[in-house]
Amino acid sequence: MDYSAQFDALQRTVTEAKAAAETAATESRDQLRQRIDQAQTDIDLAAHDAQQHTGAADAGERSKWAQMKADAAAKRDDIKAKIDARNAQFDADIAAGDAVLAEQAAYDAIDYAGWAVDNARLAVLDAIDARSYADERAKATSS
Repeated sequence: MDYSAQFDALQRTVTEAKAAAETAATESRDQLRQRIDQAQTDIDLAAHDAQQHTGAADAGERSKWAQMKADAAAKRDDIKAKIDARNAQFDADIAAGDAVLAEQAAYDAIDYAGWAVDNARLAVLDAIDARSYADERAKATSS
């Protein structure tokens, strides 16, 4: 498996996300809505791709990752609902409180992404070790 290419793609995704956040800070709300809609589409496509890639995984592992993805999808739907509700609000105090909650959710999501990367590193090292051991055992058996 080409883990390096996957990490390169992850790095590009992080770079793009950072650039989008920096640009979004200066955009109008209409531009932000377009950016949010595009991000939602990108996430939906990535989730579909991820489902296809889990087909080769062990059933137990697949169910763990599937549950994590389902939890993430539920969180994404919750964020989308909050955005829609925010657009219906007219009270400045409620909007300010909602902004604080949204900022905390963004911080938590970035923190979770870091945790996911750490877990990906461990999973990759485990996979490399498992393949190395399997190759070693196969070589010993054939000798």
